[in-house]
Amino acid sequence: MVSVSTPDTDTDFYATPRPRTRRPDPPPVTDKLFDRSRRAVVVAEVPQMPQTVMKKRVLSFSEGSAEIKDLMGGKGANLAEMTRLGLPVPAGFTVTTKACLEYLEKDDGMPDGLMDEVKGALTVLESQAGQRFGDPKDPLLVSVRSGAVVSMPGMMDTVLNLGLNEETVQGLAQSSGDGRFAYDAYRRFVTMFGDVVLGIPHARFEELLDDKKADRGVEEDVDLDTDALRELTHEMIALVEAETGRPFPSDPMQQLEEAITAVFRSWNNKRAITYRKLNRIPDGLGTAVNVQMMVFGNLGDDCATGVAFTRDPASGENRFYGEFLPNAQGEDVVAGTRTPHTISDLKKEFPEAYDELVSISRTLEAHYKDMQDIEFTIMRGKLYMLQTRTGKRTGMAAVRIALDMLDEGVIDEETCLRRVAPDQLNQLLRPVFDPKEKQSAVTSGRIIAKGLNAGPGGATGRVVFTADEAAEWHKRGEKVILVRHETSPEDIHGMHASEGFLTARGGMTSHAALVARQMGKVCVAGCGAVRIDYQAKAFSVGGHVVREGEWLSLDGFTGEVIKGQLTTLPSEVVQVLVDKTLDAKDAPVYTRFARLLDMADKVRRMRVRANADQPDQAIASIAFGAEGIGLCRTEHMFFGPGKIEHMQEMILSEDETQRRKALMKLLPIQRDDFAGLFRAMGARPVTIRLLDPPLHEFLPHEERDQRELALMMDLDLSVLRIRIEGLREANPMLGHRGCRLGITYPEITEMQARAILEAACIVKKEGVEVKPEIMIPIVGSAAEFEHQEDVVRRVAEQVFKEKRTRVDYLVGTMIEIPRAALTADEIAERAEFFSFGTNDLTQTTLGVSRDDAGGFLAYYQENGLMEHDPFATIDARGVGRLVETGTRLGRQTRPELKVGICGEHGGDPDSVKFCHRTGLDYVSCSPYRLPIARLAAAHAVLEEKAKDHA
Repeated sequence: MVSVSTPDTDTDFYATPRPRTRRPDPPPVTDKLFDRSRRAVVVAEVPQMPQTVMKKRVLSFSEGSAEIKDLMGGKGANLAEMTRLGLPVPAGFTVTTKACLEYLEKDDGMPDGLMDEVKGALTVLESQAGQRFGDPKDPLLVSVRSGAVVSMPGMMDTVLNLGLNEETVQGLAQSSGDGRFAYDAYRRFVTMFGDVVLGIPHARFEELLDDKKADRGVEEDVDLDTDALRELTHEMIALVEAETGRPFPSDPMQQLEEAITAVFRSWNNKRAITYRKLNRIPDGLGTAVNVQMMVFGNLGDDCATGVAFTRDPASGENRFYGEFLPNAQGEDVVAGTRTPHTISDLKKEFPEAYDELVSISRTLEAHYKDMQDIEFTIMRGKLYMLQTRTGKRTGMAAVRIALDMLDEGVIDEETCLRRVAPDQLNQLLRPVFDPKEKQSAVTSGRIIAKGLNAGPGGATGRVVFTADEAAEWHKRGEKVILVRHETSPEDIHGMHASEGFLTARGGMTSHAALVARQMGKVCVAGCGAVRIDYQAKAFSVGGHVVREGEWLSLDGFTGEVIKGQLTTLPSEVVQVLVDKTLDAKDAPVYTRFARLLDMADKVRRMRVRANADQPDQAIASIAFGAEGIGLCRTEHMFFGPGKIEHMQEMILSEDETQRRKALMKLLPIQRDDFAGLFRAMGARPVTIRLLDPPLHEFLPHEERDQRELALMMDLDLSVLRIRIEGLREANPMLGHRGCRLGITYPEITEMQARAILEAACIVKKEGVEVKPEIMIPIVGSAAEFEHQEDVVRRVAEQVFKEKRTRVDYLVGTMIEIPRAALTADEIAERAEFFSFGTNDLTQTTLGVSRDDAGGFLAYYQENGLMEHDPFATIDARGVGRLVETGTRLGRQTRPELKVGICGEHGGDPDSVKFCHRTGLDYVSCSPYRLPIARLAAAHAVLEEKAKDHA
């Protein structure tokens, strides 16, 4: 999925109004003249962009450019830019984001005077088109489309063929010479207006369409004749009037005003809000509305409509790629209601239009210097461009396209790095199916269908048939595969919850395919053999029936649908780096992945470390680029046979003598574990956190386990239960844990310090230049730190004397209590490094338990009380301010103080960028997030550089 952020905007736990960014002054431009027909714009010279333009709420395409994207929205700005380039763009105008924000703030109708400005722009459009809006003889029809600043495909609303009524439909039939076409356009308009503007579910109109096809004995929409379409349109109008209790609007200006209002409203519809939340798009941007004269791809056999990409959006291969439908309108392609033809067929059916389209696609890619997603219509053999935008792509494609364009000399290295969002690298680590199981599925006949390989990877899960079910099953911990005729924007929440999706209709540019590429989900689209029965909650294909809850597997690389569950294996990257089961020379995806990260490493300033507790994790971390261990949680080492028993013995001891006896059993175990880490990490620093959690977490709570422990300890069960109950705390997160344990039971700190330093001495004698860093947790005051540091220093001198060698080591602390951040200057008198434990610092700062917050965090986000989950992305204005304060105060006392963060914030791109801006030395995260952190750290440098040059 794409993450949107700016280098000077911090993430806040609580939702606050975002400041508007200053719009850049556009450069002078000169437009070319293009005049192919009455349906193309005659573009005037635009020597400069006057400031009056920047203040307008309605702009014609000839007034705008890509430079004012934040005013015109992405779609409008790109239509204006194509107009400037002299491409065949139907004339139109944009109602700007400024007007949308005024509407959303006004909350009681259109902004004053806006419709007068719209009417003025419409008059200009009529003169360009040579037609009048609402003319009963030769009507001008328009499309009304949303166009956000940041592309949100399918999330907001569109109305086509606007301007039709009982009179103008006759004029359209007369001027086009095709009554069937006129009523096909009319029924489409009524459907979209009824759904988008009046709120009648789209399915109600589809039911009427299906009933009409059944009544006439046809399967496809295109087989309905003029009379059938006329009847259908009137039935749809009757449905609207019955549902709304008022006549269907017949005045074209009323239709236009209501449609513009509906697009403004759609900025805050459920699917748009969900999309912004998933992609971290600010809520305060608003959407523009583009009003454009219609060109028709459904006017006959010499017409078509389609979507194309200048490169393959799934693999990144440099080939012209796309789909089209003859005699259709644009929504037929993207909605997946008909399975489209491949773009290569366009060359056979419309050779001149195809050649022009290829030429334009090259022009656009060269102009924007990025892969473009373009929409086009062919009307009576003539090509028209309806949209261009930066194409959504898989992570695999993003890496390949960026590197290919670098090699082609189109972009430089910095642009190449910026082209890949850090989270997209996660897709390159996605699992694939076990080849043996896959082959077994082939030979046993379990491959039941094949569709289009629209989203790469291997996914397996239980079948569900609605987005709501997918979300509900996901909440229960189930892996699900969503099966639909076609997906729509309303399914976005269920798609997010699914491992993958299977659609019976649609192609590589359908909604399902687009979302799959953006989310990094597995998708098999356009599997036409699948017959879905929503009522029975089952689908059938080739004699097989698959019911809700049954296992299904999707191979997004081949498009195969496999009955049953398949085991997944690591990706190509993981096989090379971690498993060592694949040679790099046979792994092109890995080769590109490694090359991109090598470039990122040369740019970034911050170091990256891993959270790792075992040698195998450490080895994997190094493979993914770790430059040290930022957090070794020693408590994880106590679990497992032969370890936990000694820990439990120590906890249940009645006095210090018994505790020390039990700790001596743990000492060699800890020492061996630490030695394994040091050997794996070599000369890289290893930060080891002393015991952190409360002691009751190591004791059993189930009766059977308690009986086994009582027997092992030779204790009466009732005595054991009394001791366990005695360790229970009302709020253990703020209880007897961390340095508080080490202060009350210093023998625990002594044992752990000895184990660490003895291991370091042993490994040093093996020729490894070890760099241990001992971290004291939950410190809230300088006194607490000094107490524990004294214990560590005393033990260190004892060990060095006994081992007759010394190692360089550091003693520092984990800042996870607000007081520690506020008194960091005092703590830094003795502490040699800080590591911000932002997981606990978030809890203690916000007063929110991450284990208990599930009941309200989602509600807060859905209702605008907070922007993001603060445990996923750092709360920069709250928790972040403490990080900034602690860093500043600590370095006032100790300028060379090493500062980093650990916890999963270290693998979140926005949090990594925050750490860079704050001046931290490193971030630490789980091994498989290291590639994301490396690229995010490079992005932070590039964003800072861009800001400095702005």
